[in-house]
Amino acid sequence: MRVANLATVANACLLVGICAAAYPAIAAATPQNSDAAASPAEAAAPAAAAAGSSIPSNVANAVVKVFSTMRYPDPTRPWTKQAPTEATASGVIIEGKRILTNAHAVLYASQVQVQPNQSGDKISATVVAVAPGIDLAVLKLDEESFFNAHAPIARATALPQIKDAVLAYGFPTGGTSLSITKGIVSRIEFVPYNYPVSGLRVQIDAAINPGNSGGPAVAGDQMIGLAFSRFSDAQNIGYIIPNEEIELFLQDIADGHYDGKPAMYDDLQTLENPALRAFLKLDKSVEGMVVHRPFRSDAAYPLKEWDVLTRIADTPIDDQGMVKLGADLRVNFRYLIQKVANQGKVSLTLVRAGKSMAVQLPVAPNRPMLIPSLNGEYPPYFVYGPLVFSKATQEYVSLLNNVTVLSSLGFVRSPLVTRRGDAPDAEHEELVLISSPFFPNRLSIGYGNPSAGVVSSVNGARVSSLRQLVALLRDCKDEFVTFEFDHVGGEALVFPRNEMIAATEEILTDNGVRAQGSADTLEVWRAKSGK
Repeated sequence: MRVANLATVANACLLVGICAAAYPAIAAATPQNSDAAASPAEAAAPAAAAAGSSIPSNVANAVVKVFSTMRYPDPTRPWTKQAPTEATASGVIIEGKRILTNAHAVLYASQVQVQPNQSGDKISATVVAVAPGIDLAVLKLDEESFFNAHAPIARATALPQIKDAVLAYGFPTGGTSLSITKGIVSRIEFVPYNYPVSGLRVQIDAAINPGNSGGPAVAGDQMIGLAFSRFSDAQNIGYIIPNEEIELFLQDIADGHYDGKPAMYDDLQTLENPALRAFLKLDKSVEGMVVHRPFRSDAAYPLKEWDVLTRIADTPIDDQGMVKLGADLRVNFRYLIQKVANQGKVSLTLVRAGKSMAVQLPVAPNRPMLIPSLNGEYPPYFVYGPLVFSKATQEYVSLLNNVTVLSSLGFVRSPLVTRRGDAPDAEHEELVLISSPFFPNRLSIGYGNPSAGVVSSVNGARVSSLRQLVALLRDCKDEFVTFEFDHVGGEALVFPRNEMIAATEEILTDNGVRAQGSADTLEVWRAKSGK
């Protein structure tokens, strides 16, 4: 259930199927959903027969088909975008003259249109908010008069119950009209969506197929969630994003900006093993989760190794890290973070060295990563002679998801492998790499393909970020420019500085590259020398 950008969208959408075609490099390495969607008649008839008059008549009027033309980034050619990809999904009208859909249905969309049920007209739409982590997005229409005849669906304020009947509405492949399928609520869990975001997820057994993404799931006459994925290796396992997560998202974007959900990033382990309990000298009454590796090691951080977390706010945590929600539901205790966080902190009770104490744990929506996700952005880049520099991203690394390639990178101890999960540090704000093979030019004669090489230094000066590398090249006055790389073996690249600068414009023209760099790197390149 992971989404957004190459890694984000493809990982989250591999269950939905809608985005696989847009990511050919990832699609080749990822199991694809080959199940064909039921035809509208086949999908709707069983539900209609079973539910009879219980199908709310107003729901169909509030469901729309979403058409997107998406231009995904090309991390190996960061100066351009991938070819346009067409995709269809579903959406539902909500209050405020808005349409709610999935992020993966409109992420990187250059054009979005919506089509009402039983209508041949398509209306242009604009993406006004998107949250790849929790896979939600909001659209506005160019013609607001549309909403005069299309009212929003009421949303339930409580989680559904296990075995509740549910109807899934949408426009899956296999037909053009609205499809309605029927099932029950099978399971409710708090699980990872798209790293590092986790959230509640409701499993239903109503058929969900590619194109259902963004369509409402309805119980009685109220929406209980939004379809977003299905498990392609099993039958009748579909997933919806419940209203609770939708409400958090809508509250977050009320100020026009999406901040994200607070979370904790410490490594924890269960307290089930008897030897572990004996090692920690815990009383039989103590239950909770063990802090294996705190997120931070500084003295001010409230959690330490071997702490046992016993309560979050006033709710006890059991030895599997679960908390009870009512009589029949247990979920991971991290679920409560989004409910009890106050001013960026969460109250925890823990046992340390046999003593119970209360602490305030800082929680944040983002975990700083040395190799981050693009998260809906396009990669920065800078062209210098025949070289193209960019920053390492999860999307770029995902394109190397091949056993042979990863084995080779691991053997030479490339930071793309050895530091994939690290946080930025004093020496590295990000990893700067050569994203592409050389542009054809005599300056590169005799050198091997440098792509995927992480730059460690320029003329002996350590490289900590792409902007800093551009500043080093801008300020360099030496006759030669030497690039060293942060892996074992390989070669250094040495070029005559003046010839590199002189050749750049010709290389850009010959290869149809419109700009020497992205806006952020050109800002540095055109600035005055820092010396």
